[in-house]
Amino acid sequence: MKEEYKPYIRWGVTVIAIFSACVIIFFFLLRMDFIVRFFGKATEAVQSIIYGLVIAFILRPVASFWQKKVECYLNKHFPTEDEKKEKKHHAIAKGISVAIAMMIALLVIATVIGMIGPRVVESIKNVVASSSGFLEKIEQWAYGLQEKHPDIFTAGGEAYEKAITYLEDWVNTDLLGWMNTFVTGFTTYVIGFFSSLMNWILGLIVAIYALAEREAFDGQAKKIVYALLPIENANVVIEIARKTNQIFSGFISGKLIDSLIIGILCFFGLSLLRMPYTLLISVIVGVTNVIPFFGPYVGAVPSAFLILLVNPIQCLYFILFILVLQQIDGNIIGPKILGDSTGLSAFWVIFSILLFGGLFGFVGMVIGVPTFAVIYYLVKKGVEYLLRKKKLPVETQEYNGLYQVDEERKVILYFKEEQKKEEKTVENKTEKKVEKERN
Repeated sequence: MKEEYKPYIRWGVTVIAIFSACVIIFFFLLRMDFIVRFFGKATEAVQSIIYGLVIAFILRPVASFWQKKVECYLNKHFPTEDEKKEKKHHAIAKGISVAIAMMIALLVIATVIGMIGPRVVESIKNVVASSSGFLEKIEQWAYGLQEKHPDIFTAGGEAYEKAITYLEDWVNTDLLGWMNTFVTGFTTYVIGFFSSLMNWILGLIVAIYALAEREAFDGQAKKIVYALLPIENANVVIEIARKTNQIFSGFISGKLIDSLIIGILCFFGLSLLRMPYTLLISVIVGVTNVIPFFGPYVGAVPSAFLILLVNPIQCLYFILFILVLQQIDGNIIGPKILGDSTGLSAFWVIFSILLFGGLFGFVGMVIGVPTFAVIYYLVKKGVEYLLRKKKLPVETQEYNGLYQVDEERKVILYFKEEQKKEEKTVENKTEKKVEKERN
């Protein structure tokens, strides 16, 4: 090919690529409903596989820990220099580690269902039973207050009667309609729950195979990356994947441990305060604590309402207790367990929870922080790379108070220095003016 034709060919390929990309984007926008339905059905079809991969991801540190322990034990008590026997030790250690990890997971699930499940069901039954007499308790309390302090109700008797009438109408119309909607939704939820339970059972089976093949999956993924990309770019991709795994595994495992501790502390605290529905509320607070920052408050709202049905004064004590517990978690327990696993400031944590929670609901609120932490890490690395190419400093504090950068010397000029220069210039002009007037 002649050298003078090459630029035209490059331009032609670029134009064709841009035109093709525009056609594809237009097609996606035109058939957006179909594509969303297709991906929804595809996700639904592989839901058990997704659950299995999530379980395997959570149990992977446990399996890796026990694999090292068992392999060290076999190599110590059955030493060998035969490569085949070493591979056999490795395979035995892997199988035992997967079995131990799955046994721990099943033991935790069985403990939760066996110990907490019946009490939670009993608490829910008590909530349903007590909610029916809640309005009667309010009326009895109001009438008792009227008998003790008749002067208060003399002036506001008419307003009181209107309030009672409005409350009764609200119970008979809005509340009953809401309850009917709730019952219908609850029935649908129960059906969905059993369907989801089946997916989780299949997910446990998938998790066993995923844990057993985890080393092969790692090797295959790296093999594909190095086959498709130049070595330098492949190293960058592997480093990003390693950092992503570190952020997600550190955050999720740490948050699960943190939530378990908060649930236990909540149980003991509520038991000492003699609160109703202690176990049910502790489960709600522990589960919602998985959501960073907002979790304790999300769990406190329904829990406070449950206690309000029984005793309004205890509801106030519970709110104060949750505030104290949240401070202990945010300032002591959380930092000790999680450390700086995400590298995000408080502002970006709130931003990521609100953004991903609005897009993906509860799941988005849980995974929003580590996902945004990965995005933040990639942006940070990209910015630092571009700054190094321009031979500029990468530390953020170097740009605080920046005025501009001297392009020739690659030196950062600050506002204070510029102000001093301007003041000095003004002084020189003033001195020259004074000398001129003297002369």
